[in-house]
Amino acid sequence: MALLLPPLHLTTSYLSTSTIVALCVFFTLLGTCVIIGHLLEENRWANESIIALLLGLCAGTVVLFVTNFKSAKILIFSEDLFFLYLLPPIIFNAGFQVKKKQFFKNFTIILLFGVIGTVISFCLISVGALMLIQWIGIVNLGIKDYLAIGAILSATDSVCTLQVLNQDETPLLYSIVFGEGVVNDATSIVLFNSVQSLDFSSSNSMTALKLLGTFLYLFSTSTALGIAVGLLSAYIMKNLYLGRHSTDRELALMMLLAYLSYMIAELLSLSGILTIFFCGIVMSHYTWHNVTLSSRTTTKHAFATLSFIAETFIFICVGMDALDIDKWKSSKGSAGISVAVSSTLFALVLIGRAAFVFPIAYIKNRINTRENTRIEFRSQFIIWWAGLMRGAVTIALSYNQFAEAKSTSSTQDSALMITSSIIVVLFSTVVFGSITKPLIEAVQSRHPKPTSFDSTDNVEDLRFLLLENNGPINQSNNLQIQRQSRICMLLNHPSKTVHYFWRKFDDKFMRPVFGGRGFVPFVPEVAAEIF
Repeated sequence: MALLLPPLHLTTSYLSTSTIVALCVFFTLLGTCVIIGHLLEENRWANESIIALLLGLCAGTVVLFVTNFKSAKILIFSEDLFFLYLLPPIIFNAGFQVKKKQFFKNFTIILLFGVIGTVISFCLISVGALMLIQWIGIVNLGIKDYLAIGAILSATDSVCTLQVLNQDETPLLYSIVFGEGVVNDATSIVLFNSVQSLDFSSSNSMTALKLLGTFLYLFSTSTALGIAVGLLSAYIMKNLYLGRHSTDRELALMMLLAYLSYMIAELLSLSGILTIFFCGIVMSHYTWHNVTLSSRTTTKHAFATLSFIAETFIFICVGMDALDIDKWKSSKGSAGISVAVSSTLFALVLIGRAAFVFPIAYIKNRINTRENTRIEFRSQFIIWWAGLMRGAVTIALSYNQFAEAKSTSSTQDSALMITSSIIVVLFSTVVFGSITKPLIEAVQSRHPKPTSFDSTDNVEDLRFLLLENNGPINQSNNLQIQRQSRICMLLNHPSKTVHYFWRKFDDKFMRPVFGGRGFVPFVPEVAAEIF
């Protein structure tokens, strides 16, 4: 037995004991979170995000006791780990699993909430932080830091709300909350990157225009890159048909191209979040239909599983990192100042969220008066509530901005902003997240909404059909009526009209080249047997 010990030591010497212990702890926590989440599936006050966060806090507390309150770190939560390895599978799966019909049917309102609303929240939080935080006594932050705070706290985390809403019972509400959540994260990160790219040492009236131009450039180019890579994957799958030899290659190529789109965007200093999200949408629309049936099932479950593990891992890391003693000590702020700053930031989050949700919903209801597309007040409240929680994006961006003393920020004030962001994330996720399920259930139960058949959609489809076929009568005199009717439909129902013409364009030009629904792969062996 003694002779076996040296060889055993030699074979494992390349692995650090601390690394093995850290990985064992995290895998144990992940497994525990899955089991507890299953047992508490029907619980009104708990969800998987809160469970993972609390497990991380408990594990961090145990490590603190073991190390005599010297450190609670097992693995360091860094923005590189988050943005390069954990966030991409989550965002890609969101785009890959999205209900495209509902998403693009409500695309206008999603963009209003996700882009315009986030910009409004960004401006209010930045201005409010500039005035109130200085009034509290934090005077060492620069204008760039306050703009960064606005972008950091504009990033929402609507996971808790989405776990409560039913996609089949409330398709409009679910689509808005889900779509706005993804677009909001992308917009917040694009705003943050835009702030980082500008020089505020000599700011003037053109700085705001430069910020807007940078934002629009990053948003449009990142989206275009994601669509291009998605179409490339569809074209490769359609023409090579890798599944005739190995379905593993289909899955591998889809994963690699999706991750490649994210890395190319980061290499070009674009928004990888937007790129991989739209890449996921395009892949689900074209590429997924070009692979074998077994690969379709495998890809859906594989992407969902990776997303679930990454999301759980993030919340565990956030919980453990919240007990970083070094960061709390370096802030050197009293408990009163820390609570004051955190309360101020969270109050700005509440005000910034309400400042765009209710006005945009009101304007939308005034423009579109159809009953089945109106956003009722209870739905507006749920949309507002869904955006109050803050998550890992807030923590990662906060570390990116304040981990090192940049510009005029002192080390103490930078550490204070990080700890205040952690407090906002913990409070919003645990407190607000725990009451999300009973609150939304109470709101929805008091105002039951009967399931109704949307006959107006079929009437519009019938009108489109008659217009497309020139109608049953007066075909020679109907051209002018067709044009006027289509213009009226475009003005009255832009989303549905654009969706209709997109489907015509897609069927005629895109699907023959990139495949998609209804595509039957050409297999040489089968063709040879037929002939």
